[in-house]
Amino acid sequence: MGKNIVILGGGTAGTMTANRLRRTNDEREHHVTVIDQNDDHLYQPGLLFVPFGLARPDHLVRSRPRQLDDAVEYRSARIERVDLERRTVELRGGIRLPYDVLVVATGATLLPQETEGLTGPGWGEKVFTFYDLPGAAALHEALERFDGGRVVVNVADLPVKCPVAPLEFAFLADWYFQRRGIRDRVELTYATPLDAAFTKPVAAQTLGGLLKEKGVELVTEFTLGEVDGPGGRLVSYDEREVPFDLAVVVPLHGGAEYVGRSEGLGDELGFVPVDPHTLQHPDHPEVFAVGDAAGLSASKAGSVAHFEGEVLVHNIGRFLAAQPLDASFDGHTNCFVETGFHKALLIDFNYDTEPLPGHYPGPLGLPLLKESHAGHLGKLAFEWLYWHTLLPGRDMPGIGSAMPERGKNHRSV
Repeated sequence: MGKNIVILGGGTAGTMTANRLRRTNDEREHHVTVIDQNDDHLYQPGLLFVPFGLARPDHLVRSRPRQLDDAVEYRSARIERVDLERRTVELRGGIRLPYDVLVVATGATLLPQETEGLTGPGWGEKVFTFYDLPGAAALHEALERFDGGRVVVNVADLPVKCPVAPLEFAFLADWYFQRRGIRDRVELTYATPLDAAFTKPVAAQTLGGLLKEKGVELVTEFTLGEVDGPGGRLVSYDEREVPFDLAVVVPLHGGAEYVGRSEGLGDELGFVPVDPHTLQHPDHPEVFAVGDAAGLSASKAGSVAHFEGEVLVHNIGRFLAAQPLDASFDGHTNCFVETGFHKALLIDFNYDTEPLPGHYPGPLGLPLLKESHAGHLGKLAFEWLYWHTLLPGRDMPGIGSAMPERGKNHRSV
């Protein structure tokens, strides 16, 4: 009799995992069920482009069940809780689904209400976020009306989805206002809780240099404590103030609500702790987490979910066969960082190796940590790859889950 594999979440990580399981296992061996509370699959990297009129909101959403293999069962339902002792998932209406393996892939949730004043007066008028579709669309309208003043891009606190996206917004804002001919009337500020533009020194120097080159003020160690919409002030926990006429805030993130209602499943932020190399829960070996839902030190980005997927699916099979797990996930992450003017730079790193100059995936590949038009084209091509290669659970030729060392210039460190 086949085993029940239940995947909570039909976003990037959950869809990739379900489809990869179907590609590598006979459907008579395992019954795969994906559960999500709505049927809309959002291409999240596209949110960055909506405020600047570079992407249409309706083009970023597709049917969630249609992205899944026909042999995957899909259920649209609210998840109430997970009972780890009984190995069941409780859905709205009292429905209980048993599982032999549970994969938590419900991503990260925006928590703007957790920051004092963020959703108060001014929210949706001169305080926005582009991290969800309604916010990105509203910000597009606000930017079109904006004719000068102080624009502040702020990351409230970490962790957040796609940590480079706020930087990309600042770079694109510089390009956008130049294109409109009003850049000299706009002050741009980037405020971050980090002590530099990025978490890793070499990349921080490059990205910080780009901010300076583009005339974007960098405010570091700024952890958002309060938003004063009427007064146009962002106030940090140490009571420093950054004034604004238009604020673009990346809110606090947490795990899905049901994680907090499921005793023993998540941490204090609602993310699911797992072994950083096997993706297995430390106290419940039949539970795994993937993508943004996982409490890892790896970035919360779509590329990470893709690289995790190869190791995760292999380990689910090994777990069900009572074999030792493969501890090979190395935290591999790569991102195209859009810098405006039809250029982007690529970063590639893992748990142990920070983003370095060089080329990816080898000496003859795309340049790393260097602006190029090729990088911009790679960023644009990623959307096609997302829908037609990554989501269906296909491998990308020549690009495996492990971070390649070839092509990287370690002498720059």
